[in-house]
Amino acid sequence: MDALSSLADRIRAASAAGTPLRIRGGGTKDFYGERLEGELLSTQDLDGIVSYEPSELVVTVRAGTSLAALEAALAERGQCLPFEPPHFGAGATVGGMVASGLSGPARASVGSVRDYVLGLQLVNGRGEALVFGGQVMKNVAGYDVSRLMVGAMGTLGLITEVSLKVLPVAPAEATLRLRLPQEEALARLNTWGGQPLPLNASCWLEEEGQGTLYLRLRGARAAVDAACRSLGGERLDNAGAAPEWDRLREQRLPWFTAAAGQDLWRLSVPQTAPVLELPAVPLVEWHGAQRWVHAAAADAGRIRETALRAGGHATLFRTARTDASGRMTPLAPALAAIHERLKQQFDPAAVFNRGRLYPHF
Repeated sequence: MDALSSLADRIRAASAAGTPLRIRGGGTKDFYGERLEGELLSTQDLDGIVSYEPSELVVTVRAGTSLAALEAALAERGQCLPFEPPHFGAGATVGGMVASGLSGPARASVGSVRDYVLGLQLVNGRGEALVFGGQVMKNVAGYDVSRLMVGAMGTLGLITEVSLKVLPVAPAEATLRLRLPQEEALARLNTWGGQPLPLNASCWLEEEGQGTLYLRLRGARAAVDAACRSLGGERLDNAGAAPEWDRLREQRLPWFTAAAGQDLWRLSVPQTAPVLELPAVPLVEWHGAQRWVHAAAADAGRIRETALRAGGHATLFRTARTDASGRMTPLAPALAAIHERLKQQFDPAAVFNRGRLYPHF
């Protein structure tokens, strides 16, 4: 019996018995979301690249494949996953990348994980193997179920195979450093966003009490060089700057080291949102659209209200507290009803990742 058939049999048995299952790839994102519940259902045996057509910019890969292995295979052909998915550990898998829906520093410029998912295969809660989407970039037939699975945290089904759009690595890259207070940095990012600049990523934070904006430019060499001259600031050596962007993606910068008793919150807000009243000075990414802040547990309500007033939402991303719940922003009643109907259709016995996305879901 092959790995996929064995997994489908386990799912059918669990559904019949009402036994919860916990889908897991490399476990590098176990910290993310609500509680972990159920018998382990590992995707480790669903490994390998099924097909790769560099000329077509499409790769199809099994869900348990190492994300590092996929990126290495793409790099050999001068291509990449431009949304820069974070690994958060050596065991990160392609299935976990899709299920978590997390993107890296370039997300605001190039798009998110869901923008690059062309199709996927999954096993639903009835143990049925289903196929959605395809292996072409223009696929308009039927419902866009493939992208529905992005960020669903495995609550709707076991992803077994994914087809992804990939892109060539940019021919040139540069990093600029500008000393600016947060308000001015946000204003400049909003202005630059309306100009034809090869702006790929940005990060603002305080360093030794001084506001600092880092910009990463990617594109044609002439465009990158011209942008460096027009934007000003200090151009950093790529050999030193490039690893720092990787450390930002993986949350290994010193800024992400929280003081004892502090939680890490992620605020998703419009790029045009002003400086927010937060318990501490944030780290700002995605040209203003993603803001990280460390805070005490007592500040949770304040942070959620601040994000809501700005037109966004807040997620309790990391915490050492074992009693933390309600990490995701609660859905409006109408949206919650839609989510519950989807759950009923894909996983009628509610065996997949119970309580991982929402406490009751």
